[in-house]
Amino acid sequence: MTELPDLGSLKLLVDVGQLGSLGQAARAAGIAQPSASKRIARLERRLGLPLIERTPRGSTLTSEGKMVADWAAQVLAAAEELVRAVAAVRRGGAAHLRVAASMTVAEYLVPRWLGEFQNREPAVPVGLDVVNSADVAARVLSGEVELGFVEGPNVPGGLDSRVVGTDRLVVVVAPGHPWARRRTALRGAELAATPLVVREPGSGTRETLDVAFADLQRASPRLELGSNSAVKGAAQAGAAPAVLSRYAVEADVATGRLVEVPLAGLNLVRSLRAVWRRGRPLTGSAATLLAIATRP
Repeated sequence: MTELPDLGSLKLLVDVGQLGSLGQAARAAGIAQPSASKRIARLERRLGLPLIERTPRGSTLTSEGKMVADWAAQVLAAAEELVRAVAAVRRGGAAHLRVAASMTVAEYLVPRWLGEFQNREPAVPVGLDVVNSADVAARVLSGEVELGFVEGPNVPGGLDSRVVGTDRLVVVVAPGHPWARRRTALRGAELAATPLVVREPGSGTRETLDVAFADLQRASPRLELGSNSAVKGAAQAGAAPAVLSRYAVEADVATGRLVEVPLAGLNLVRSLRAVWRRGRPLTGSAATLLAIATRP
């Protein structure tokens, strides 16, 4: 394994790219230029790449150096965040936000929200539990987490909620499945009568499907699986058609690994909601994250 470079050398490399010369980068670091040159040379040997091109007019980053400098800037930003968070903990003033999210919301929406949250409140650590919608509600009700995100059609008692988005379940099959070549839309009754690969009871995706099938003659599931990835994998392998969030399958449909089957006469649109304990208005970091999630 390549030995990890020290942060000071990475900062020096980033400064060469930003300031335009090794000399200016050395002055910014408060060291002599020969010392800076030695540190860059050591970094080049450690990484096995030429990072700086030395010319009579000065030093500039090579193409490899520019790539490494971009990555190094991300490492330095993460290190600065670590220092800020540790300092906050040392002062005894660090808040800690606990959040739970259902799998679809956690995979496709929460990362963007948390990225913006960290930009606003970089010193606040966030813990995220990824579970199904029923477990999200249970953790919020127990006080285990302050804020939850669910995707089912109903909000359990004892919770307040706010819509943060909408989603639609879609039917997908492997490219070799007969439905992949359908010229007419699939009807709800035919879908309900077909053994499907579905999410487990308690998931928002399963609850939405169960509500949509409530008045239809329904076949038992072919498979019940505990994650979107597992359901997609089974569908791709040809086990049976699957019903999943459009968020979960859009990349697979775009690349041809799955085929979306048009559906008529069945409402599979659902609201995605933030939930918190009733009678306890959100404050502080939890309120900030909710504002981010509900922003148009």
